[in-house]
Amino acid sequence: MNKETTMFTRSLLFFQVLFLPLLSLGITTTDPLHRIRIEWKQAQPVGKIKVSNGHVKKLSIHKGRGKISQQDYRFLSSGNNALLIEMDSVNCDPGPGTTTVTVSDQSNAFSFFLRDVTAEYPIFLPDYGVVVLNADDQRTYEAIEKEIISRKLMTKIQRLTAAPEETSFAAVEHRVRDMSVPTWLGISRDFRIFEVAECVPDAARGEANIISPRRSATPLVLPETANNPVNYLYTVGRGIGVQDNISRRLEQGVLPILHSTLTDDDIRYQSTTFVSLEKSALSAETPIGTDFLVADSYSGGHMFTEEQKSVLDARRENELNPEEETVLYFRSEATNTGTVPRYAWFKAPRPGTGWHHKNDYTFDAATGFSTYASGKVFCISRLNGAPLQNEEIAVLLQPNEKVVFEFLVPHSPVSEERAAKLEKQPYQQRYEETKKFWTGKLQQAAQIRLPEKRIEEMMQAGLLHLDLVTYGKDPDGTLAPNIGVYSPIGTESAPIIQFYNSMGRQDVAKRSLTYFLDKQHDDGFIQNFGGYMVETGAALWTMGEYFRYTADKEWARQSAPKLLKSCDFLIAWRDRNKKEELRGRGYGMIEGKVADPEDHFHQFMLNGYAYLGVSRVAEILAAIGSDQADRIRKEAAAWKSDIRESFFNVMALSPVVPLGDGTWCPTAPPWTEAPGLRALYMKPEAFWSHGTVTVSDAMLGPLYLVFCEVLHVDEPAAKMLLNYNSELFYQGNAAFSQPYYSRHNWMQAKLGMTKPFLETYYSTFAALADRETYTFWEHLYKLTPHKTHEEGWFLMETRWMLYQEAGDTLSLFKTIPRDWMKDGETIELGGVQSYFGKLNVKATSHVNSGFIEASVESDASRKPDVVTIRLPHPEHKEPVNVEGGVYDRETETVTISPFTGKSTVVIQY
Repeated sequence: MNKETTMFTRSLLFFQVLFLPLLSLGITTTDPLHRIRIEWKQAQPVGKIKVSNGHVKKLSIHKGRGKISQQDYRFLSSGNNALLIEMDSVNCDPGPGTTTVTVSDQSNAFSFFLRDVTAEYPIFLPDYGVVVLNADDQRTYEAIEKEIISRKLMTKIQRLTAAPEETSFAAVEHRVRDMSVPTWLGISRDFRIFEVAECVPDAARGEANIISPRRSATPLVLPETANNPVNYLYTVGRGIGVQDNISRRLEQGVLPILHSTLTDDDIRYQSTTFVSLEKSALSAETPIGTDFLVADSYSGGHMFTEEQKSVLDARRENELNPEEETVLYFRSEATNTGTVPRYAWFKAPRPGTGWHHKNDYTFDAATGFSTYASGKVFCISRLNGAPLQNEEIAVLLQPNEKVVFEFLVPHSPVSEERAAKLEKQPYQQRYEETKKFWTGKLQQAAQIRLPEKRIEEMMQAGLLHLDLVTYGKDPDGTLAPNIGVYSPIGTESAPIIQFYNSMGRQDVAKRSLTYFLDKQHDDGFIQNFGGYMVETGAALWTMGEYFRYTADKEWARQSAPKLLKSCDFLIAWRDRNKKEELRGRGYGMIEGKVADPEDHFHQFMLNGYAYLGVSRVAEILAAIGSDQADRIRKEAAAWKSDIRESFFNVMALSPVVPLGDGTWCPTAPPWTEAPGLRALYMKPEAFWSHGTVTVSDAMLGPLYLVFCEVLHVDEPAAKMLLNYNSELFYQGNAAFSQPYYSRHNWMQAKLGMTKPFLETYYSTFAALADRETYTFWEHLYKLTPHKTHEEGWFLMETRWMLYQEAGDTLSLFKTIPRDWMKDGETIELGGVQSYFGKLNVKATSHVNSGFIEASVESDASRKPDVVTIRLPHPEHKEPVNVEGGVYDRETETVTISPFTGKSTVVIQY
């Protein structure tokens, strides 16, 4: 090979290595001129071409008749029209600063990255009737459309919808995370919480079982532990081995009494843990609770005005020095299940989370007391009713023989005199009282019976989990609806309060709303947590929901001055943003942050909640005949209009993205200042937070405009938001990190998208909740246990699945699993609350006998005009006769219209 041939070969290889990969991606870095074509189907487009990070060199008509004036175009012909755009100084590299083309069309404006224009995957927008191609691509719109349809591709939602319906917990449990959660135990209303982390995966925080006393979110600290957090380590059995041999369950599957079983070879340890009082019997009549402001001050992220701080200081001392402690009661029964004698081992609680933690304490074998050097007793231990003979002990058991190990841990250590009295407390009596106490709370609520017992138990356990950390003084004091370790937040406490309403606990809901009214600032601002600026609107919305459930005009009249004050605060804030320079980019929209990220912008979530809150207050004021109702209603309508104007403007500027079916979809940024989806990195920034890059776009993004009624659930833009969010930002149709912040499941429920709804529903709770005790984590990376905001949305999603309201219509069972209608199964809603008052609904399947029957009853004075009830046959059979309403075969739904207040439906097969 001669020298010239060698140089040519090397040059060719260099070209192939460096440039061919770029060409295959549709990226050109050397051609100074970049030419693309935009073709419309059956339209006479009029608009303007704008380019960022590039320069429009020439615009010309490629197909059809029209006029060009610099970067403006106007087509005069009907049929297909096409525009040729020539650009230079472009950047088609990945990352920020890439060339973006905006087609500011009067009918359907949109934007795209120039680098995304390729021959294989052209930008095809069927909703807009437009396609974007390279200039040398001679295919027509119709040819592109035909080719893409021929591929028979589907979006993620379309694949879910087309798949066989098999969504259930059993279907998803093996393909999502399985995360155990520490268990919180207490007595309700009282901020003295015990966190129990047993030696199960993810839940333990030490080398054995750990008990951590808390005051709300704040770990208890003592002089005896050098003002460090108090933890107590204990164990039953030999220790942590290679087997995961612990199972746990709540009492009756639902009460906050923890049962666990440890199988350590032949020895089975069955343990029970609950919290009661030091002296008194725990009952509905027992005065219990912690002042809501004091409890709030020990919760994470709390905020107080100077006036609130003064009130708090006056109340704190009394609450921190109660006459009676709460006490954790523990009993473990060890049984030898083998055929020869075996040892059982126990270790009484000691301070710390590991063997290496050194604290000055003693164990007294004569009394079973574990005592700090200060003389205060932190634990009382017994074996078969007598004082435990040693802090650690081995007991030889004959086959089938049992031994009982018990201990009592007061929340704060007590004197020896009090410990001596506590030691005499009857364990079994306290246990029975505690069961009766929590069962009584369930009996006060609506009753829901479901075919899937896991879900039925989770609803009951969930209601009690919410109640456990709703702090305040019973029977009628203000309540702080905490969200686990955190103080109440207008947004995150919303599902908690609304589920109380749904379950007929209007008293608890009203007292929880009083928290936000009591802590309202003098100017009407509502802000309780971590600098969040979204709370005012969200709190007003929940107050509006309370009124829709209850029609409580007395409460409305009493609360109206404060509701108006908050509305006027929001309106004044909005007025400050009526600046001409904000037209189309935040005019009349308030600015601020909505969550932890310091994103102080004109956010759509912030404004959606503000509009929704003001709109709901207008409803309340109109119902009580206030002369301010019309003013507030007009302000809300104007706010909605301004939000929509900015939304559609920035949606046109945000680049389109590809979907799984070969089409492309418009997108929208989370706030008006952003050029597009934040996760596409159009700006040189880093914003990873909370375990994901999707926080701003998916968890706090413009999908809230649908949830907050700024966009109607049926309008095209709403469906576009759902489409690209589902395609880009969900895994298993569930959002990342803190998945219940995404509102797509509400939209899926509203639209009756049963399979996608159920995929989201099951995937999310199966990954985020403890599968044995039903307690929820906040995040998928195991942050903050007993997170009742997440649990609250799970409970509300279950409520949406069972019943929803829309105008004058009540929809029942719109997205229930098909398997719930197998033969012999029953769904029963007894006394649940809705916009139409109390509901009693029962559906029973007798499909083996050829029919399904259902009955519906509501308050006659508040009844809906129309009731729809979906009763899907488990094997997709179609009915031969329907009694009681009109049947829709596509949705498997019976419509009862007009509804008289009581009706029966029978579907025969």
